[in-house]
Amino acid sequence: MRLKLSLCVAAVICACVAPAFAQSYPTRAIRLVVPFGAGGGADNLARIIEPHVSKALGQPIVIENRPGGGSVIGMDAVAKAAPDGYTLVMTDTSIAVNPSLKPLPYDTLKDFEPVSLLATAPVILMAHPKVAAKTLQEFVALAKAQPGKFNYASGGNGASTHLGGELLKLVAGIDVVHVPYKGTGPAMNDLIGGHVDVMFSGISSARPYIDAGTLRALAVTGETRNAATPDVPTFAEAGLAGVTASTYWGVLAPKGTPKEIVERVSAEFAKAVKDPAIVERIAQLGYLPIGGGPADYAANLRSEIEKYGHLVRAANIKAD
Repeated sequence: MRLKLSLCVAAVICACVAPAFAQSYPTRAIRLVVPFGAGGGADNLARIIEPHVSKALGQPIVIENRPGGGSVIGMDAVAKAAPDGYTLVMTDTSIAVNPSLKPLPYDTLKDFEPVSLLATAPVILMAHPKVAAKTLQEFVALAKAQPGKFNYASGGNGASTHLGGELLKLVAGIDVVHVPYKGTGPAMNDLIGGHVDVMFSGISSARPYIDAGTLRALAVTGETRNAATPDVPTFAEAGLAGVTASTYWGVLAPKGTPKEIVERVSAEFAKAVKDPAIVERIAQLGYLPIGGGPADYAANLRSEIEKYGHLVRAANIKAD
């Protein structure tokens, strides 16, 4: 009887402590891990949003870049962190790709609490001017007429730029040779130098070269044209509606983080990404704000993992 009474008292105490803890949260700095190097899409978005969320929560958010393993090193660190709301991670679509590519030291769906689905952005297919194609249709026609002649660069096997290329090959029915690099930067440099023919890239990285005429934009993913590149047609407009390799960014916490904390942090990130000043800034980089909550991000993760799992198997993609 005493044991049952003790267990009931403990349960009541825990039920009261959790909301009280959430109400006082945060009382110190929050660590936001970005599992990529500085200057990438996730890092750029994190640094634009961070001041707004820090102010709303009343505590600083310290961005910590932990690149390596295609985001696995940083993600693993967060999966193993204390679930107290003081460690978060902002990642991109790599979280949905990695489960199909290689064994992971964590379970993507079981070891994290989705917090907020922040934004999405299309990827853009660019060609070096030496390629005698000014449109996507012309490039597909050239590739079909000369199988294996053209190549495309990527930031490495399994990178989003690789998956975009393989998806294009599957949908268009063309044979284009994959040339993997150790990172998007080196791949972009060789595309600019004319050592490779085409490449997928984020708009924020590609736009300066497109505007300067150094590279030619052929098509962009997404349902509508992107405001940052309004003259570039979508793949659907160009007749390849199945090329849908857009990138998503979101925030997660370690599994077991109190629900009240997850909901509060989610609300502040959603407000930040919908703030008019921030919307204007990220639009210039090609981002489209979403501001979805935990359930939205959980559904997105399941859908994206299924989509990329199918692509990885169909194209027989292997990790480096």
